[in-house]
Amino acid sequence: VSTRSHRQSWVDLSSYDNSGYDPGRSRLIRTVWYLISLIVFESGWCPLIRVKVLLLRMFGARIGRCVVIKPNVRIKYPWRFEAGDHCWIGQEVWIDNLANAVLGSNVCLSQRVYICTGGHDYRRRTFDLTALPVEISDGVWVGACSLIHGGNNVGSNALVAAGSVVISDVPAEAIMGGVPARVIRMRRPPEPVNDKPF
Repeated sequence: VSTRSHRQSWVDLSSYDNSGYDPGRSRLIRTVWYLISLIVFESGWCPLIRVKVLLLRMFGARIGRCVVIKPNVRIKYPWRFEAGDHCWIGQEVWIDNLANAVLGSNVCLSQRVYICTGGHDYRRRTFDLTALPVEISDGVWVGACSLIHGGNNVGSNALVAAGSVVISDVPAEAIMGGVPARVIRMRRPPEPVNDKPF
């Protein structure tokens, strides 16, 4: 006996049309970037961070000083990506930026973080594409395997715990975690560095 529901589907994917979306570059440039991304970024064989930064800048990304990009990173559209100074982008991070994705300075994205700026309008039968930006402010640490959904901002010095799903703004200096992510407590500023000699 089939367990499939015989109710009519509420969406009709055959009617889906994203022709109104502007990816920001021509098909040729997107294809060239796709190939470079596969070879240099996603394959993991290229350990040269300066080469990665140079390529991102050539394709329109705004990258600050001393940015670290680990192997197997995916950035969908570099022309819609910005990272401030001293950012760390961990292994297997996926920045799926149909809309702008902006990192402040001193931001750490741990392994397998997924920044997803694209989605679909489930309220419409045509399952229309939606694209909303993400901004992650200075001093933020996003823990491993977390998801930041489009349209949300992460305030300065916040911490997103590993494995969290962020579907709302993260207040500055908050520790936020869970599915969906909620404020756990507020962070304290770090202790001053003791520069006294031994």
